[in-house]
Amino acid sequence: MATRHGGRFESVLFKYPGKGGWHFAPVPERFAPPVTHGWGRTPVTATVNGTTWETSVWREKGGRTLLAVPAKIRGALGAGDTVRVELRFTL
Repeated sequence: MATRHGGRFESVLFKYPGKGGWHFAPVPERFAPPVTHGWGRTPVTATVNGTTWETSVWREKGGRTLLAVPAKIRGALGAGDTVRVELRFTL
């Protein structure tokens, strides 16, 4: 469900290449908040598989919005795994 304050969706994790690459959940465009801070960043409250934390999403130069999902949040999940995501933000 998408609203102007966030939404819920499923996303497939991917890992940026290279040693120590971060895992990200792509945010579907219809759930992506507008950029409100430098470097294409927007603060959000994110919930992934029931774990909630304060973070930001980033807009890549190509237009895709990404949510970084740290190891302490994703546990044993990794690239190719599907996660349930909820984003909340204030416009």
